[in-house]
Amino acid sequence: MAKIEFTDQNFEREVLKSDVPVVIDFWAIWCGPCKLVAPIMDELAETYEGRAKIGKLDVDVNQQTAIKYGVRSIPTVLFFKDGEVKDIVIGAVNKQVFIDKLEKLLN
Repeated sequence: MAKIEFTDQNFEREVLKSDVPVVIDFWAIWCGPCKLVAPIMDELAETYEGRAKIGKLDVDVNQQTAIKYGVRSIPTVLFFKDGEVKDIVIGAVNKQVFIDKLEKLLN
């Protein structure tokens, strides 16, 4: 399964009511560092399929959600469990940082 496209419209259903942890990459098409994070999210979406939802949310199109969660710089990756933000990564970091945070949510 490819990454999920999270939107203002599906956010409550896909994230807040999810029965598995959710990782959201807040990004925009014009963001250079976002292009570094995107392939990592693709890999994680495959690796954790069925155990977590991993996807992205375009901040230009879905401003309501970005504002609600205080996303001021991108890429910002939020880690949700039980409808709450449990962790956050701001900026482009290596894959292991994302894996460590996701594993913590799954355990």
